[in-house]
Amino acid sequence: MTLTLITGANKGLGRETACRLVHAGHTVLLGARDVVQGKRAADEIGAEFVPLDVTDDVSVAAAADHVHTVHGRLDVLVNNAGVVGPRHPLAEVTAAEVLATLDTNLLGVVRLTHAFLPLLRASDNPRIVNVSSGTGRLTWQHESGWPQEKAPPVYSTSKAALTMLTLQYAHALPGILVNAAFPGYTATALNDHAGTQTVTEGTDAIVRLATLPPGGPTGTAQLREGVTTPW
Repeated sequence: MTLTLITGANKGLGRETACRLVHAGHTVLLGARDVVQGKRAADEIGAEFVPLDVTDDVSVAAAADHVHTVHGRLDVLVNNAGVVGPRHPLAEVTAAEVLATLDTNLLGVVRLTHAFLPLLRASDNPRIVNVSSGTGRLTWQHESGWPQEKAPPVYSTSKAALTMLTLQYAHALPGILVNAAFPGYTATALNDHAGTQTVTEGTDAIVRLATLPPGGPTGTAQLREGVTTPW
């Protein structure tokens, strides 16, 4: 049975991804830093709860040790945990606020990938799915007239970096399918539920990339429609 770890999975896109993959037959490890909400979500979905704060090296190491001890491998890593970051005008944003956003949205992915790489290499069909965002696409920003009210600038910057990091990992990790998912404008707490898509629609690309067969694409960024989008 496919063993899948999803970070930030107690709500929103992460929870819906966990639910859909459980229904698809995966054994899902539901990672969340909030123990109460994480356990509740895992129980409701039929997943296994793993305490996990992607900004904490000790927490990430403990999660990797747990998965190694109990399962001995990991087939799919879904790096979903993310924060919106500062919403106020960029001229008022501090370096500390940018660093805090990158610590979750970018460095968290590095922490998880580094810690779980030995377990992924023990899989017959390892996959990494990084949940990025179309707001980080330079072409989208240019064509849309830099709509900061819909795409906070630090959030967009962090996702642009994550998409590039995905491409770099795909090149550096032969044998592992590494792709980025662009969920689309989905109604979640991240945007105060203003998004126009349901969480099911928003997880289409994530689920598809998490269930790729051996020999599937790597180094892509995909929309829910399944089209590899320009970086």
